[in-house]
Amino acid sequence: MLSESARMTTAHEARYRVNYPNSIPRTIKVVALDEASKTLVDEVSRLPWNRASFFTSMSFEGATPRAEQSSIKAWLNDIAGHTKDLIAEIDEADFVVMVANAGEDAQGASIIGEACLARNITTIGLIVQSAETRDEELSRSLGHMRPFAKMLVIASGRDYIEVMLTALRA
Repeated sequence: MLSESARMTTAHEARYRVNYPNSIPRTIKVVALDEASKTLVDEVSRLPWNRASFFTSMSFEGATPRAEQSSIKAWLNDIAGHTKDLIAEIDEADFVVMVANAGEDAQGASIIGEACLARNITTIGLIVQSAETRDEELSRSLGHMRPFAKMLVIASGRDYIEVMLTALRA
């Protein structure tokens, strides 16, 4: 009598196997919200990814948007320096990951967060801190990102960003 493991490896049982991956890579947009996080995003972008796009800066004109009515025009600059329309990039995303260094200006999170909210796109906020980060700096960054990130993580460096993107199947 064959064991269960041995029986499952027979040709007869193999015809029931699914011969393709159980999920497809997700389209993920990674945006650096401040000057200090640009370097991290640039470094992470050099790794092999399936469907992740990386942006190192954001510009906009108009008032901070609300989900229902927005006249704001916003652009993202990718790693190569090309300017892309924020809304067009978000429309094709499954997730948007916002990266900010603790204590830096992360106000761009409100623009991205509101645009994602209106389109039901999941937002993830990563605040990168160092050993020297003061509580006030961390609180300021948390205040900017908390209302706009469905998941908010305080990370300790580049390694965490890599692990997060891998877990999201980027």
